Order: sequence, then C-alpha cells, then structure tokens
Amino acid sequence: MRPPITGTAGNVPFTALPPPHDGPAPLIVTWHMMDPPRSDAAFAAALPMTDVPAWRVHLAMPLCGARMVNGTTDAIVDLASQDPLMSFLHPFVEQATDEFPAALAALRTHLTTDDGPIGILGASLGAAVALRVLTGTDTPVRAAAIVNGAIRMRSVVALFPGDYPYDTHTTAIVDDLDFTTKTDTITTPLLIITGAHDHPALHADAHHLATTLGDRAELHTIPDLTHPLAEEPGIVPAPQLPQAREVDTHLTTWFRRHLA
Repeated sequence: MRPPITGTAGNVPFTALPPPHDGPAPLIVTWHMMDPPRSDAAFAAALPMTDVPAWRVHLAMPLCGARMVNGTTDAIVDLASQDPLMSFLHPFVEQATDEFPAALAALRTHLTTDDGPIGILGASLGAAVALRVLTGTDTPVRAAAIVNGAIRMRSVVALFPGDYPYDTHTTAIVDDLDFTTKTDTITTPLLIITGAHDHPALHADAHHLATTLGDRAELHTIPDLTHPLAEEPGIVPAPQLPQAREVDTHLTTWFRRHLA
C-alpha cells in the first residue's frame, strides 16, 4: 500500500490515499464527522477503502485537522455552546461547501486523477456537506455515500441541550438543510449507511431518505454501530474498529461498482 499524502488544496488541509497503480485514477472526496474520527487523517484510517482503485482524498472540515485551534477541538465546543445552529452547524456546512470547488480544482492539478465525475462520501455533519454538493452544486458526481448522516439538520439541532429558539430566519436555514425535501434533485446513486444504535432521529431520517429515493438509493444498517466510527479522541489515526471495518466493506463494494 502506498503511503498517504498530506497537504492543502485551495487552503483546505487533506489526507490523500493513492490508488495502488500509477496513472490517472478516479477521485473520491470525503468529509469527516465531528465525532471520532474528527479529522481528515483519522477518517482516512477509519475508512481507508483500500481496495478501491481510486484516489481517496479526505478533506478537513473547518477548525479540524491542521485547522484546529491550539491542537484541540475546544473552539468548536465553544461555538456549539453559543448557538448550535448559527455558530456551528450551518456555517461549518456552508464553509466546507463553498471552499470545495477550489479544493477540487487544486486536487485535479496536483494529483494524477482522471477527468471523469467523482465519488463523494460524508459522515455525520460531513454528510450534510456531501448532500449539499450533490443537491446544490453542478459538480459532476458518479456515486455518493453517507454514513450516520446529518440528513435533516433539525434532527441534529435537537441533540443539543434545551429547546432551540427558532425564529423565521433560523427556521428557513434549518429547513434548507433538510435533504429529505430535496430528493427530486438527487439522481446520482446514493449509498446510505446507518448504525443500528445511532441517534434514533438520525437513524429514522436515513430510512426515510432511502424509502423516498427508492431505487436511486441503497441502504445498509450496521449492527452494534452507534454514532462514532472511532474511539476518542479521534484526532489522530487509530486502529480500525470492527464496526468501521463493516462500513468500509460496504463503501468499497459501492465505489468499486460505480467508479471502476
């Protein structure tokens, strides 16, 4: 196996896992979760998709990986405590989506990728970024996958303490991040993976999205999987957990089928 490559693309830190062969190869871009694994390097170790003959490029979410403040996620915790929707969830998804075109162009320049449609993968909050790219941009995507995804942002906000004080503005924002209402724009094949013991609302959202998409989606439920895919602290690469290995197997099969 060839060693990982690290760097920045359009000012976005990344960890790239090369294909096993030289020459142009398809590209898969991922966005990690905010629970473990909560960095691009840790996500690459949790879900390496080693047997997919493609570049697997894991982008760092805002304030994560090389963008952490003082080497910790304390800044993210502070933002979430101020306002989980408007200080944390919404701006993180918007920033990761907005910076993606420049990052993709830089990756195309610096890595030996082919020029075809890409694969995308997101987990937890990173899934909202992948779904935003899928439904709200013109990026050509051949296949997509989400794991324990933030499919309805209202479900994610409800995980934080207290009743969120929605008003007209915040209601419009949280509803815009409800991807169960955007299924008419999802024509790309979508793999939906959910943990049997994920947060009940997120698990239910995954089933709802899969049912609505019908034959455009494939759903897999992983027994014994809660929300995280790695153990704390989830910042540096760690041995792959058995549940993550099962997720990795489904992802490998999916992307080999659609990108090979």
